[in-house]
Amino acid sequence: MSANIKLLHHHFNALHSFDTIRVKPTKVPASSAPMIYSQLSEICLLRFPFHPGSGCSSGISRSLLVGKCVPDSLSSELSSSYSSQPPQLLFNKEPSVITILKGANSFLPQVVIASTVLALIFPPSFKWFTNRYYAPALGFLMFAVGVNSSEKDFLEAFRRPTTILAGYVGQFVVKPLLGYLFGTISMTAFGLPTSLAAGIMLTSCVSGAQLSNYATFLTDPPMAPLSIVMTSLSTATAVFVTPFLSLLLIGKKLPVDVKGMVSNIMQIVITPILTGLILNRFFPRICSAIRPFLPPLSVFVTALCVGAPLAINVESVMSPYGLSVLLLVIAFHASAFISGFAFTGLIFHDMPDVKALQRTLSFETGMQSSLLALALANKFFQDPLVSIPPAISTVIMSLMGFSLVMLWARRNKTAVY
Repeated sequence: MSANIKLLHHHFNALHSFDTIRVKPTKVPASSAPMIYSQLSEICLLRFPFHPGSGCSSGISRSLLVGKCVPDSLSSELSSSYSSQPPQLLFNKEPSVITILKGANSFLPQVVIASTVLALIFPPSFKWFTNRYYAPALGFLMFAVGVNSSEKDFLEAFRRPTTILAGYVGQFVVKPLLGYLFGTISMTAFGLPTSLAAGIMLTSCVSGAQLSNYATFLTDPPMAPLSIVMTSLSTATAVFVTPFLSLLLIGKKLPVDVKGMVSNIMQIVITPILTGLILNRFFPRICSAIRPFLPPLSVFVTALCVGAPLAINVESVMSPYGLSVLLLVIAFHASAFISGFAFTGLIFHDMPDVKALQRTLSFETGMQSSLLALALANKFFQDPLVSIPPAISTVIMSLMGFSLVMLWARRNKTAVY
């Protein structure tokens, strides 16, 4: 068999050089015809590329080439064998439904922007999505991360205590310092009331946001478990750290519900991720079946998590102080994102995955649980102005975070290709 193929390949080289060579027919068993034809077809296509849809004048048909390259005794058998097989397209097929579903995450930044505009123009479209739906929605996003992860990923994350500590410092040291800085600027440079400055500082004192885990998952999937560990640690210790920081920066100690915090972690982080990991470990077929539908659902849920807080607090956002606070909150979050990225590059510059780590810690430092700050402001401060900065922060944090997702994810794809 191999000797015959080599002989045919030799004949093809002669044909390509346009020399006239007469080949003595070689007897080949009929049962071997399809295999020889398949290999010969590849040789023919390499020598004489066929361009579909361009007409016969610009290409040479596969059957014609076979007729020229194969002895007459085998040509009819190969032609009949090939005619019974469906033609293989040599150009890209149209994207399937599954491919479109899996690529839904690429539209996330545009969807977030659209939900923000819709919440401002027509708030009732999102007001139905109240705070009681927020925890299950974030839990669904964590479930999506769990389905696409394994227990080994989380074990590997715990083996990096230095990076976990860096994320914790960014969350509860760097960010509160920035909050105090911009809170002071709001009073001195902008002449805003003290209550608005307190709102900015309060926003900087809370734990990390679960949306940062999903943003990391979209940008650098291997880093998602590390991001989840960081956020879970900051959330678990927020019951002690947030009251201390609020007393230090604002001068008022805010009691935080320990039981509520533990329940929050269980609902949003631990239970959904464990469920996803168990499905991925013991029921891979189920995961394979549901995995294509998770990206579009996650995009829809994220849009709700962004639009709902804005629609519910649109009066605060559109208040007379809204524009000034908006600029300050944008500057606060931009500084937090940049600080997390820059400091990580300085500290971990010798690590092989430093770029991915920089992006992860940038999300961890720049995104925090603004809804917790909003709940604390409404519950423990009589002045309604305190709640304006956290309400604006819920939107700005998400918009800036997922804009970075769009930017960094595209760069990652460019680097791969």
